[in-house]
Amino acid sequence: MVPVSFDLFSDASTSLVKQYLSAELFNQLKDKVTATGFTLEKALQSGIINPDSAIGIYAGDAQSYQCFSSIFIPIILHYHGVNLGKKHSTDIHLVDFQPPDPEGKYIRSSRVRVARNISGFSFSNHIALAERYRLEKQVVSVLSALGGDLKGSYCPFEHCESSQFKLLKQQQLTFEKGDRFQDAAGINADFPKGRGIFYSDDRRLRVWLNEEDHLRIISQETSADLAGLFNHLTKAILELEKKLPFVRDERFGYLSSCPTNIGTSMRAGVHIQLEKLGQRKELLSSITKGHDLQIRGTQGEKTRVENNVFDISNSRRLGISEVDIITGLNEGLKALIDAEEKL
Repeated sequence: MVPVSFDLFSDASTSLVKQYLSAELFNQLKDKVTATGFTLEKALQSGIINPDSAIGIYAGDAQSYQCFSSIFIPIILHYHGVNLGKKHSTDIHLVDFQPPDPEGKYIRSSRVRVARNISGFSFSNHIALAERYRLEKQVVSVLSALGGDLKGSYCPFEHCESSQFKLLKQQQLTFEKGDRFQDAAGINADFPKGRGIFYSDDRRLRVWLNEEDHLRIISQETSADLAGLFNHLTKAILELEKKLPFVRDERFGYLSSCPTNIGTSMRAGVHIQLEKLGQRKELLSSITKGHDLQIRGTQGEKTRVENNVFDISNSRRLGISEVDIITGLNEGLKALIDAEEKL
């Protein structure tokens, strides 16, 4: 008999956590607590409040993945479609290959980002305000020491004037509160306190602080030079990890508050205009899936495609290396452009 306390999810819920959290497993996990005080109840909060949540669970700290492994592992296996080996291999180094669109006929912009969390702190959905401020201070001191083409400035949103915030927003150098899923998880607590953005003088590098994860490190530009973009990001990551202890697990790779974003925690993608393939959706889908890529709307996830401009990025993060992701994206884009030109 299912206990009353297990009657958590709406009948309309189709989340992965509802699918895998049996009454027996719930009873095994419901009283467990991590060292920072994170519980199963808090992990499930977003999925309970939002019946349309696809995943429905967040980790509140690194220990969550071990403490509640009985529910996290089946969700990870389902979402990432991989068999968990003994070790997730990380491979971040400089690469050298030709751009997929050297003449700039199709690709409008390129972007590579990774998420990182810092050891010794709760994740963004569970962190206390004093702890968030302490993390911000530690990270900003490291960012401020970057030199060369990584040198830049930090803008704390809490003390940012409205005119300056508006200007930063126009340059895509800011972020808003998280969506209702993140809000229900606790990620928006005390917003905008302890949040901000670091951006290099040339605007190619930006680092969001205390968004869904502690750091969202981004390299972006209006070109198809994926190798150059990846190398720029790689340079920044290698510099930061000299002084910041990133949370990493042997099996799960870099840990994120959301289990969909573990592994490399990397998303590499482009905005690409494909007029002909836009009318051949089955062919477009076939090519992207064949290269482990995914298609999103022009403005990102859950948005529509405008003027046949697609957001195309890697679909795999776990069980694949960073270098393999960027080279795979490059090959996939070349295949898409070749098909577009042949139609």
